[in-house]
Amino acid sequence: MKTQKQIDIKSYKADGFIEKYQELIRTTVIPYQYNVLCDRADGAEKSHVMQNFINAGKAVRGEDVGDGFYGMVFQDSDAAKWIEAAAYSLNVKPDSQLEKTVDEFIEIIKNAQDTDGYLNTYFTIKDKDKRWTNLLEGHELYCSGHMMEAAVAYYEATGKDVLLNVMLKNAEHIYEHFITNKNEGYPGHPEVELALLKMYRATKNKHCLELAEHFINVRGVDIHFYEKEQKKRDWSVWGNNPVNYEYQQSNAPVRELSDARGHAVRAVYLYTAMADLASRTDDKELYNACVRLWDSITKRQMYITGGIGSTVHGEAFSVDFDLPSDTAYAETCASIGLMFFASRMLENEVRGEYGDVMERAFYNTVLAGMQLDGKRFFYVNPLEIIPGISGVSPTHRHDLTTRPGWYACACCPPNVARTITSIGKYAYGENEETAFCHLFAQGEIAFENGVKFVCETEYPYGFTIKYSIISGGKMAVRMPSWSKVFTLTANGNALEYDVKDGYAYFEVSDGDLIEIKLDDSAKFISASRKIPALSGKVAVTRGPLVYCFEGVDNGGDVISIDLNTNSKIDILDTCDKLNGAVRLKIEAFKVCEADSLYSEITSEIEKFIAIAVPYYTWGNRGENQMRVWMEKE
Repeated sequence: MKTQKQIDIKSYKADGFIEKYQELIRTTVIPYQYNVLCDRADGAEKSHVMQNFINAGKAVRGEDVGDGFYGMVFQDSDAAKWIEAAAYSLNVKPDSQLEKTVDEFIEIIKNAQDTDGYLNTYFTIKDKDKRWTNLLEGHELYCSGHMMEAAVAYYEATGKDVLLNVMLKNAEHIYEHFITNKNEGYPGHPEVELALLKMYRATKNKHCLELAEHFINVRGVDIHFYEKEQKKRDWSVWGNNPVNYEYQQSNAPVRELSDARGHAVRAVYLYTAMADLASRTDDKELYNACVRLWDSITKRQMYITGGIGSTVHGEAFSVDFDLPSDTAYAETCASIGLMFFASRMLENEVRGEYGDVMERAFYNTVLAGMQLDGKRFFYVNPLEIIPGISGVSPTHRHDLTTRPGWYACACCPPNVARTITSIGKYAYGENEETAFCHLFAQGEIAFENGVKFVCETEYPYGFTIKYSIISGGKMAVRMPSWSKVFTLTANGNALEYDVKDGYAYFEVSDGDLIEIKLDDSAKFISASRKIPALSGKVAVTRGPLVYCFEGVDNGGDVISIDLNTNSKIDILDTCDKLNGAVRLKIEAFKVCEADSLYSEITSEIEKFIAIAVPYYTWGNRGENQMRVWMEKE
């Protein structure tokens, strides 16, 4: 049974820091990404997404498809995530031209659907006879899942059900194949499971719920399924190894899983669906598996920035405590998936740690995935960059020094756009009695249970949060674990509240002004001694933000800096070139070493003032060194 649920996206009207990001998505990112989908963006890699759907429509009608299919096997998902971001943006601010553009795109997608409900441009154009014969690599269910999410979001934003009906027809086709006709298998890339649960919430179509349960329940029961599937065909997309059971989360039935392993995005998408289904069906065994997997990620395999999936080999989790900074993978999509997982865990049990991790991932890795102007994007999010090694050495080639404009494999940019425009769903939740504040997001919020208030804050740089109550009731506000001290007042007087699992519970009345003050100090953070790569190093945080050191602020060289951890961390100023981000200054020492490769310890040490900036802002001022974890004196 759900303890609480996400709010209706229309219930939140953003202001402040969040509004600025949502406006950037609306005015810059969504138009830019649409031009990419249509191959009209200068300097971006060819996408061909729109043309793939046009060509698939021709193939369905028996016409010449011209230039055929171009791109990755999952290229359709870029369109789906763009539509979803556009839908959430329409909730933020109506835009008749954007809505018209989406409607026209949906018509093209509708025309690309086969008469039996099948929808996938890769197989429709390239080889219809190969449908459903390569679940390991084909991504048919993955693409369907993303389009289902888009359909639900657009229906909820506009009331228009054209795409929703397309995807209901697609869901019935999938149901017939896997349930009615009893064909074996489960998705190589989990995603459709969480999407089908969204479809069920929007349509109450029981086949969607049954399909979601089916794919979750059969996964890993026959761990040899992908091997059997491979033996039946003589073709491959990219040569995935069907016996790599952990990589594809097929090593055991989901209720037996304990360790997060394999492809990080696939893993957290699967875990999100598991947590969602557990809350819907009150499946304690499934939820307990989710708790074990959550602990595996957040207590043994998560970067301080909320990044997950440390290795480039398979974009995957590796082993416990393997968290190198300079070769980190930490895909943007993986942190977005971690936010999804955290949000669904909160629906099973309201615990502060879920909100803490959701916040950490959002304000650091997710925001770092997009340049401050919204025009360039990171797929990989390292915690250390050294030009000349990063992006060059074979071991560091994936860790780029600056954000590219686009990618041939472009899952992350539209994923960032849809997450930022829908952040209200993650920030606030509710049940029949209580309004939950999981994140501190400025703006006006109206809950279905009658509570309504305006949140005012300069978060994540200001640590006073005010709730002006329009309509009273019960509230529960997460007290972040990084703030060991805090105060709560109502109308200037001490507020009576109960703290449970990291949330402060209290009642409010119409006209009340609730004020929360959190710890605004910056802190030195050390890592567990179990992480060998971080032995003897420290990081700097302030509130939810992890800070880093860039060469541009520190004489070009951050490698030679040792922080004085006995000194006070001071606020320096805001930086206009970083959209007003607050910088920190820290007493440090700079080591002036000899020119030789190795030498006796005779280095000169001079006092130095080191400057730190929020991690999400790095890489916006040209190519330079960057470090999160610093040596200490």
